[in-house]
Amino acid sequence: MILTSLGALSVHAKLLHVTAHSTTSILSRNLFPQDKLHVFHYHHIYGNSFLLVDPSYSFCCFLSENIRKNGRWRSPKAAVIPNFHLPMRSFEVKNRTSIEDINKLRLITAIKTPYLPDGRFDLEAYDALMHMQIVNGAEGVIVGGTTGEGHLMSWDEHIMLIGHTVNCFGGSIKVIGNTGSNSTREAIHASEQGFAVGMHAALHINPYYGKTSLQGMVSHFENVLSMGPTIIYNVPSRTGQDIPPSVINTLAQNINLAGVKECMGNDRIKEYTEKGMVIWSGNDDQCHDARWAYGACGVISVTSNLVPGLVHELMFGGKNATLNSKLMPLIEWLFHEPNPIALNTALAQLGVVRPVFRLPYVPLPLSRRVEFVQIVKDLGRENFVGEKDVQILDDDDFMLVGRY
Repeated sequence: MILTSLGALSVHAKLLHVTAHSTTSILSRNLFPQDKLHVFHYHHIYGNSFLLVDPSYSFCCFLSENIRKNGRWRSPKAAVIPNFHLPMRSFEVKNRTSIEDINKLRLITAIKTPYLPDGRFDLEAYDALMHMQIVNGAEGVIVGGTTGEGHLMSWDEHIMLIGHTVNCFGGSIKVIGNTGSNSTREAIHASEQGFAVGMHAALHINPYYGKTSLQGMVSHFENVLSMGPTIIYNVPSRTGQDIPPSVINTLAQNINLAGVKECMGNDRIKEYTEKGMVIWSGNDDQCHDARWAYGACGVISVTSNLVPGLVHELMFGGKNATLNSKLMPLIEWLFHEPNPIALNTALAQLGVVRPVFRLPYVPLPLSRRVEFVQIVKDLGRENFVGEKDVQILDDDDFMLVGRY
């Protein structure tokens, strides 16, 4: 019989002497008092297995009979050991929120992360951006998402920024931390930490690059959903893999699924909303119609970093085709290059962040910066964040940081 210890759990000294005994012998000798241990029996083709857990869960071991009849030990060809890790979560977390609170959000901004000249976070500029969002009616922010360049952060930076946002603004706006990863282990760990520092909900993407099967996708999300309120993010243009309706329909039964940020268009959104699901549009150019014609509850927006008041009006003011058309030149300009290149450039031109880029992002070329100045004039400088006049900026004004 072989003893396998699970995790960093203390093992009773008497366990060191059980390798020559059968499980029945072990239990009959009272090495593990049965009135003080939970005993779970598993049987598979490679032998009988027993999991022993004491009621406080401070001790746990896995016992497996792998002895041939001739007395020689046989290594199992395969073994699936159940997941005995309990969620590291607290129901007393500061600013604890409910699924219903997240469901009500109409305007969520994927907030930009500004930098100091050496590439570290510029928290003063970040706080100013947050204040502008709150004053102009944003109800939630995504911290460290694609727009916030979470993929360019260490996890220490990531969790620190989530904690800072909760600590400073959590009473005024919902903080949704992007704790997703293509590694389920990382996604679980980051979500545990994010909820521990007070985030109201998590944003999770499906595993990218190292793509998995549909069943693997379901298993990945089921593991992270156990942490707390969660928004699933479907953006195949970045992940290389769509999250199909069959997966979402399966996950919809989970009480921690707050909704889906959907980038596959308004027909997909309608398919979900007709079933009563909560969906946010992930496409700024489609969010008006998604909200007022296809049943979306709102938008998770990039454009609202620049014109939060106008996007708020688009989400709360009823159908407004005129305003929607007025915003299209700005939206098209923002997404001509991969996000957040244009947003970073625009915020620097508006003077609300330093012109610092973490590589591999670089600013838009001069011709595009000139276009933005005209867009600001057309929409009205008063509708944009900040108070400084919009500038074209020279190429030399920008700093590119590769090591930080």
